[in-house]
Amino acid sequence: MKSPHRGFKRIVYAAGYSWKGFKSTWQHEAAFRQEVILFGLLLPAAFWLGESAFERAILIAVLMIVLLVELLNTAIESTVDRIGDDYHPLSGRAKDQASAAVFVAFFIAAVVWIGFLISKLMGGL
Repeated sequence: MKSPHRGFKRIVYAAGYSWKGFKSTWQHEAAFRQEVILFGLLLPAAFWLGESAFERAILIAVLMIVLLVELLNTAIESTVDRIGDDYHPLSGRAKDQASAAVFVAFFIAAVVWIGFLISKLMGGL
């Protein structure tokens, strides 16, 4: 079905749907709440570690990637759970793969942050 909203009105409605998604994820997903808190704690550190706007942007972006992947993971889990409570190997596989994506996002963030921290502590070596 085609959306009746066009132009700026469509953007406003889309923002409202996005806000609903953030709210529901916050309410129902402990992992997302923990990751948002971690983001809030590390955000000031990004301004300390990063020596340029680009470096700060990289440090912040990798944290946001974790949040992004967690939102997608939650969407996949919600969709699979909507289908039914019966176990199916493909449902399990989808959930495990989405979880693995979150792990990879965390790994990327950790590598970047540790690299910046080592560089900062060792004087830019």
